[in-house]
Amino acid sequence: MERTNRRALRALLAILATAAAASLLPACAPAVRSVPTQLSAVDPSSKPADLRFTAPLEIRLPTGYGRQIPASSRWVPAGRLSEGSVYRPVDLVFSIEGQQVHEAWLVVRNGVLQGFYLPAEARFSLLDPPVQLPKGTQP
Repeated sequence: MERTNRRALRALLAILATAAAASLLPACAPAVRSVPTQLSAVDPSSKPADLRFTAPLEIRLPTGYGRQIPASSRWVPAGRLSEGSVYRPVDLVFSIEGQQVHEAWLVVRNGVLQGFYLPAEARFSLLDPPVQLPKGTQP
């Protein structure tokens, strides 16, 4: 009987150890890769038009997480990077996620989402591969 109890206890401990290890797996998400950048101010004489999404845009991040830019969302010009024009959301907080969550603004060039400007860190995170904006997205 004592031998059976030891086996049951070992089996229970093995199950608990496996469950504890599995619960740590989500904490192993990759970091959002980014590089330092300098946001240039928008020139009022050549300010790009606001972006207005007429359809939702599903995005798969390099970290494995997914995000959606909602239909009817509006984004206003916030500046420029060498990678493209930067747009910040209006009445919406948009973020990208890896080991941490980062507020993110869109970086767009020629109707293609190139990546994200992380305003709190003044960094650029590349979207690989870039994503074409939906047809009908304004401007």
